[in-house]
Amino acid sequence: MALRGGGRWARLAPALRGGSAPGRGVSSGRRDGGAVGDTPRYRDLRAALRKIIDKEINPFVDKWEEEGQFPAHKVFKILGQAGFLGVDKPTEYGGMGLDFSYNIAVAEELGNIRCGGIPMAIGVQAGMATPALTRFGSDELKKQFLVPTIAGDVVACLGVSEAGAGSDVASIKTKAVRKGDEYVINGGKMWTTSGCQADWMCLLANTSEGPPHRNKSLICLPMNLPGIHIAKKIDKLGMRSSDTAQIFFEDVRVPSKNLIGEEGKGFTYQMLQFQEERLWGVATVLTPLEIIIRETIDYTRQRKVFDQPILHNQVVHFRLAELATDVELLRSLLYRTVALYVEGNDVTKLASMAKLKAGRLAREVTDSCLQFWGGMGFTSEVLVSRFYRDLRLMSIGGGTDEIMLSIICKYMEMLPSK
Repeated sequence: MALRGGGRWARLAPALRGGSAPGRGVSSGRRDGGAVGDTPRYRDLRAALRKIIDKEINPFVDKWEEEGQFPAHKVFKILGQAGFLGVDKPTEYGGMGLDFSYNIAVAEELGNIRCGGIPMAIGVQAGMATPALTRFGSDELKKQFLVPTIAGDVVACLGVSEAGAGSDVASIKTKAVRKGDEYVINGGKMWTTSGCQADWMCLLANTSEGPPHRNKSLICLPMNLPGIHIAKKIDKLGMRSSDTAQIFFEDVRVPSKNLIGEEGKGFTYQMLQFQEERLWGVATVLTPLEIIIRETIDYTRQRKVFDQPILHNQVVHFRLAELATDVELLRSLLYRTVALYVEGNDVTKLASMAKLKAGRLAREVTDSCLQFWGGMGFTSEVLVSRFYRDLRLMSIGGGTDEIMLSIICKYMEMLPSK
């Protein structure tokens, strides 16, 4: 597929173009200051994305929620044409060449979408299925898979979790056995976001019988190959508009050149991808939590009980003030972590802390605010009930509290390293 150069960004905002983004998207010569700053470049990026959200996404969210799936190819093409699927990717592959902090600015702005499923799916496309490919993949692989993903011409998914292995990545069972110039893949993946619509998968599979942290590899897997079976679209409590698939592989043959980086390095590569995934997840939850608090303030100011607005009860406005404070503290932790990450630091501990706090705060804010809506909060007519279902996934998907706490304890040298 033909490369798409930086010229199309002129239609978005000329000031957004940066240099080629290596590795984590650290662009040279950046003088904006801060992690996710309030500068013209950030403001232009957010404003352009907000126009797309208001025109192309939010008017249709209710319909997509009812249908249980949004049209990923259509939405991603719109976002890809505007540049939002490759903000921190190298310009030679169609990206903007900005650093990772701009990706976080995009994630935060996507929180204005009035559901949780679509921002999550965009996150997989823009920053969860492609970091390892961007950093370690061959030029040929990047042209075949990264370029059309950034352009929105294809839908990507990430194949890590299995029926018996989620955040415990070392326990996956799917195998990719080398036979000549091919890998033969057998096994299955679970909880695959966009799996029903995906054109290719960033697949993690066991490629040897060695130790679990050194026997895995990442492979770019086209989803139209014989032997790939979409078993079902999973019916979920929340994230309704994002399709989630269970997928099986039966003697699927893929060229060995589709290997990302080195064989046996897949576990390490995936742990690096998880860093960006966790930070993206934290960023996407901030704006919805603020919206919920703001809408709850407005509702409790209007709703009266015993001849006075609910908001006039001290316990209510104290609680809402406390929640707003926690959200702002989480944003500060995120920005600090992103700043360190952009500078090339290991942020495993801080990213895990942010993910842990985001998951717990998502439960706390949505539950507390839902109570103040009374019976109205139990209906599908208000946003708080949707986010009550959707945002609680933050504490389930991508790592439970226990997993995050274990990582934090390890990095605080409270647990022995294996």
